Amino acid sequence: MGSVVVFNESRVKEFISNRMDETNLGPFQARAVLVGIDEIESIWHHVQPLLEKSAPHSEGEMEAEDMFPILLSGEMQLWVAIENKEIIAAMVSQIISYPRKKVMRIISIGGSDMEKWMPNFPIFENWALNLGCTSIEAWGRKGWLRVLDDWKCSYHIITKDIKHRIH
Repeated sequence: MGSVVVFNESRVKEFISNRMDETNLGPFQARAVLVGIDEIESIWHHVQPLLEKSAPHSEGEMEAEDMFPILLSGEMQLWVAIENKEIIAAMVSQIISYPRKKVMRIISIGGSDMEKWMPNFPIFENWALNLGCTSIEAWGRKGWLRVLDDWKCSYHIITKDIKHRIH
């Protein structure tokens, strides 16, 4: 990655405190927040390690550092889950316009305490609906189907590594 991200702890604390309110979310919920493009740089130091947790479960298409410039361009969106003034999870999404439908694709999710931020999925669904999306898709491990009980496995992605054939 060519650009240097300046970490500023006070900006992170300001970002978090600006998104907290007095609403009691219950003992098993964190607040989901869509991060503005102008705020991504100031909290990247916190979210990059969370997003890196999903890299070992991919086929090497993209790492967290690759997402950073795309997030700054606005082509992808960064979401965070906040609990007790801490960022506990991060998610990257992208709006995909197919010829016959528009979907919100979940690119990466990483963090801790899944049971606290999973109840926020209706927020993502409503946001996608407001943008004209008719569905949400995610490329992920089979284990997600146990957690996302109202989702279905539409198809499998089958891969074959051919690097050994490069001359």
